[in-house]
Amino acid sequence: MATAQLTASSISARSLASFEGLRPSNTKFGSPAAVSLVGHRSFRGLVIKAATTVAPKYTSIKPLGDRVLVKINTVEEKTGGGILLPTTAQTKPQGGEVVAVGEGKTIGKTKVGISVQTGAEVVYSKYAGTEVEFNGTKHLILKDDDIVGILETDDVKDLKPLNDRVLIKVAEAEQKTAGGLLLTEASKEKPSIGEVIAVGSGTLDEEGNRKPLSISKGSTVLYSKYAGNDFKGKDGSEYIALRASDVIAILS
Repeated sequence: MATAQLTASSISARSLASFEGLRPSNTKFGSPAAVSLVGHRSFRGLVIKAATTVAPKYTSIKPLGDRVLVKINTVEEKTGGGILLPTTAQTKPQGGEVVAVGEGKTIGKTKVGISVQTGAEVVYSKYAGTEVEFNGTKHLILKDDDIVGILETDDVKDLKPLNDRVLIKVAEAEQKTAGGLLLTEASKEKPSIGEVIAVGSGTLDEEGNRKPLSISKGSTVLYSKYAGNDFKGKDGSEYIALRASDVIAILS
């Protein structure tokens, strides 16, 4: 569903002197990670953990406030052609099913409810939330504002953006230079221009009132190059969901 690759950063302790209570963990990362502990003396007490495991004695998780509990979709282990993917090539999911919601929050004197309901299939921000393992399944506890949109079908072009987010169909990259030379895939510059396909309900002001976005469906816009979540639709087109504040200008 989502074409985003999340990779772990290299962690280097080359310049560390002495750390009592610091020790390396046997944590397995879903994506490549390089850990260098060169020149260390003593490492005890530090455990790097990808997800918090909830003990079997607990039978439910109730998110509080404006938080939502999402059951993370499983990682695709095969390509569309049936080829088995190695762990390093599997795309980290950015979507899942809402299984529980908090009571919402209060802004000013206005009570603002959660924008999604249980059972909804949602897409969320790449690095949002706290991951927990519950009943043998990975879940994510995140704020309502970290949910990008609701997937009403299995195609991202039908994504319903929430709050201040917009869904944009990315313009195709230029195939040739100004002089007529054909560009290779590697040398094509990623475009930052596209057409707005759908818009969210708007932002909340200081009193909790909803203010509609100034961007409308059908507009051609210029947006920040490194903003938002990237997706590929079933038709092969590229899409991006981002906050309205990341849209720089409207083109006409």
